[in-house]
Amino acid sequence: MKVAVIPARGGSKRIPRKNIREFAGKPMIAHAIECALGSGLFGRVVVSTDDAEIAAVARAHGAETPFVRPAQLADDHAGTTDVIAHATQWLLDSGVELSAVCCIYATAPFTRGHDLERALAMLESGRWHYVFAATTYAFPIFRSLQRDTGGGVRMFFPQHFATRSQDLPEALHDAGQFYWGRPQAWLNRETIFDTHSAVLMIERWRVQDIDTPEDWERAQVLWRLMQASPETAH
Repeated sequence: MKVAVIPARGGSKRIPRKNIREFAGKPMIAHAIECALGSGLFGRVVVSTDDAEIAAVARAHGAETPFVRPAQLADDHAGTTDVIAHATQWLLDSGVELSAVCCIYATAPFTRGHDLERALAMLESGRWHYVFAATTYAFPIFRSLQRDTGGGVRMFFPQHFATRSQDLPEALHDAGQFYWGRPQAWLNRETIFDTHSAVLMIERWRVQDIDTPEDWERAQVLWRLMQASPETAH
């Protein structure tokens, strides 16, 4: 069985209650749940949460909340791999025969079912332990800057001051949407960003991580633009 696990703890700080805050007319987590259910890929869609209100909202939108996430996996330092490993072990202990587990972030309203399907096909090729969505940086990271203690700036990679942008290697970043993984990879806490993982490339304009109020506002603008254009809404 393939299972989707949506992690959604209750203690988000920068955007309080962001997992169930209304986004585009419904609780944020509802977008992830409906995407997973609508994809037809999963035998079960499970929300891992420590929060009773989030659990109730999740169930109202069709997900399961068969366990309460332990407190030690619900603080600011809990990592995605540990959270999904816990859910994977719980499912196995409950007698579920797992073939793949997909972590889908609750704050990823731009996740699309066809992306989940394409990434699953890559995982099922047998070569990869994880497959996740990624995109390119909008600006060459090798020409990035940082503020120094004196108030000025300096380059992270000063050796590339005179290097042309087109001569620099392409850099990717995680789209912050989903991670397909083999059950044993999750249980072994294997690192996602490593050579045993592959990426499904998606368009940069479909990527918005939502961690800050500014991220939230930008995501709302992006959502409205997508809905105004039939070619980009799905």
